[in-house]
Amino acid sequence: MVYSQRRSPGSRRLLLSLLLFAVWEAGSGQVHYSVLEEVKHGTFVGRIAQDLGLELAELVPRLFRMASKGHRDLLEVNLQNGILFVNSRIDREELCGRSAECSIHLEVIVDRPLQVFHVEVEVKDINDNPPRFFRQEQRLFILESRIVDSRFPLEGASDMDVGVNAELRYKLNPNEYFDLDVKANEEETNILELVLKKAVDREEIQEHLLLLTAIDGGKPELTGTVQLLINVLDANDNAPKFDKSIYNIRLLENAPNGTLVIKLNASDADEGINKEIVYLFSDLVLDNVKSKFIIDSNSGEITVKGELDYEDCNLYEINIDAVDRSSFPLTGHCKVIVKLLDENDNIPEMVITSISLPVQEDASVGTVIALISLSDRDSGLNGQVTCTLSPHVPFKLVSTFKNYYSLVLESALDRESVANYELVVTARDGGSPSLSTTASMYVEVADVNDNAPAFAQPEYTVFVRENNPPGCHIFTVSARDADAQENALVSYSLVERRVGERALSSYVSVHAESGKVYALQPLDHEELELLQFQVSARDAGVPPLGSNVTLQVFVLDENDNAPALLPRPFRVALYTGEISTTRTLDEADSARQRLLVLVKDHGEPALTATATVLLSLVESGQAPKASSRVLAGAAGAEAALVDVNVYLIVAICAVSSLLVLTLLLYTALRCSAPPTEGACGPGKPTLVCSSAVGSWSYSQQRRQRVCSGEGPPKTDLMAFSPSLPPGPIGDMSEQQDLNDEHCAKVSLDFHN
Repeated sequence: MVYSQRRSPGSRRLLLSLLLFAVWEAGSGQVHYSVLEEVKHGTFVGRIAQDLGLELAELVPRLFRMASKGHRDLLEVNLQNGILFVNSRIDREELCGRSAECSIHLEVIVDRPLQVFHVEVEVKDINDNPPRFFRQEQRLFILESRIVDSRFPLEGASDMDVGVNAELRYKLNPNEYFDLDVKANEEETNILELVLKKAVDREEIQEHLLLLTAIDGGKPELTGTVQLLINVLDANDNAPKFDKSIYNIRLLENAPNGTLVIKLNASDADEGINKEIVYLFSDLVLDNVKSKFIIDSNSGEITVKGELDYEDCNLYEINIDAVDRSSFPLTGHCKVIVKLLDENDNIPEMVITSISLPVQEDASVGTVIALISLSDRDSGLNGQVTCTLSPHVPFKLVSTFKNYYSLVLESALDRESVANYELVVTARDGGSPSLSTTASMYVEVADVNDNAPAFAQPEYTVFVRENNPPGCHIFTVSARDADAQENALVSYSLVERRVGERALSSYVSVHAESGKVYALQPLDHEELELLQFQVSARDAGVPPLGSNVTLQVFVLDENDNAPALLPRPFRVALYTGEISTTRTLDEADSARQRLLVLVKDHGEPALTATATVLLSLVESGQAPKASSRVLAGAAGAEAALVDVNVYLIVAICAVSSLLVLTLLLYTALRCSAPPTEGACGPGKPTLVCSSAVGSWSYSQQRRQRVCSGEGPPKTDLMAFSPSLPPGPIGDMSEQQDLNDEHCAKVSLDFHN
């Protein structure tokens, strides 16, 4: 920056102390600092980390960063000590122009958890701009006939600074003819007029050279100068005169071309051609003013010529000269100040800065999604902007500072219900009618692993025929995961267990990706009728989630086993016909046995007879109950059997006399029955019992015996408990009662 050489050492010390001044305050959710413009690189602004309540050690881990709309490199933060400092040259006039307030708005963002802070750094003005005149020389023409106290308008200076640094005062170099008069206008502009305090004489001095100096109110003061060149003319007596020296006009911006601004009226007391007036823009009028307005030289009407934009310039000063048509014209002067009125002609501007996109579906309520900054070039109500969000979304807008909003999460998200949102943000100003702008924002919800794979049903029943080929596909399990990407990748595995003496994995396997279940070996219904196991489905999330399903595999029987003869637990003596047991009988043996006995002779051809033996097994200690009728019937049958045998022997003897010796020998053997065959006398049957080999025992070590008795040709052998006393044999019709009382009954039928 450039300063006047007239600065004193004391002023330099004062400036240095001001440069080191920075103030912060907390309020309305923000931190406020101030810094002087044009300070050198590295100048301390504030301890931003401490003022925001952040620890120095967490600045880097929490990704401390700072954002500023359009001014990113002006300020910087030292992450080692948390100090905010000036990083590059700050020119207040470049940042804010002539605005009374000038601030740099910063947004400080830290993660884990996400926090957003608003920091305002006010840029203080220093007196670094001297007053400047638009022209280096101002030329005036004054008639020598002008009376004392005549006034001539002068162009003032401007200062780019603000506040007291832009408050100007003027002084004119000492002289005997002219003085300076400064008036303050209601628009806070100065009206400079050169006042004639002594009549001039062209013949004495044709040209006067003056120096006009503008001095600002800064410390130290800065100045600007302009040369005033005054030419003295011969002229008539009266100059045109306006009824006002200053005209204040208010005009709406965007007024169409041709709109009348004002009709000026000046009068001249002279007569004839000296009274005729021509209206002209003064030489003091700038080119940008001439591009906006035009004056009719005859009528004095000022009309709009170009586009008037309040946001570009809201105040125009037009110096008008009224010149008569004499050979030595006289000029009257006035100033027209046109102040534009703002119209709501600028739509709000909106800038959206995304921070946390995509949004995790498990993000906590209050998470900041994006930052929204609004602006409107209009002023007053027309520049006041509000922001709204489309309804029925789990987000809301929170006003964090003037024209700054944060888009935050209002309620919990579920990606499986809604995977993305299209938000419509509307910015509307306070004008009438209001103007608005909208912006669409696409918010994607990022998946987290919050859903376990799920099967359609908790249990499946599978039927597989036995003797399947090894590796055959028997079933396919399928689980669905509502998550996305790797969180939805499902892999399958067996829940290992023992099946008897073998591991489950030796029977079946499951493909990790397809869920197909394979039988690794042929299944045998006779060995394993039901195979029950579980398959686990697990996703690829971190941490992974899983669930199980139960499979019941029924092995269906096939006719793969040929019938096999089982050893019968009885045997019959070859020559004696005695029936006995070959092993101990137990519970596994059938309670009812049916034996078929074949009797064969040695004749040519051999003759045979068969007998059916029905056995009912009873527990040891139980005795068959025989009624008197049963015993009597048994005795009668035994007597009838003896008679038949006698007749048979006589018949055989008669026939045997005609046969060879062999037949006689056979007849003799047939008739001579040994005592061991159980023949008993009539009315007193003898019980023939099996030996100890013929007994059987249950698991309770109970024992029974099988007994037989003689009778007629159709002999009934009845097995009784050893404790049964002998008695008469009754009628055959009651033998079924013995079966019901666990008595074994043996029937021998001989067929010749």
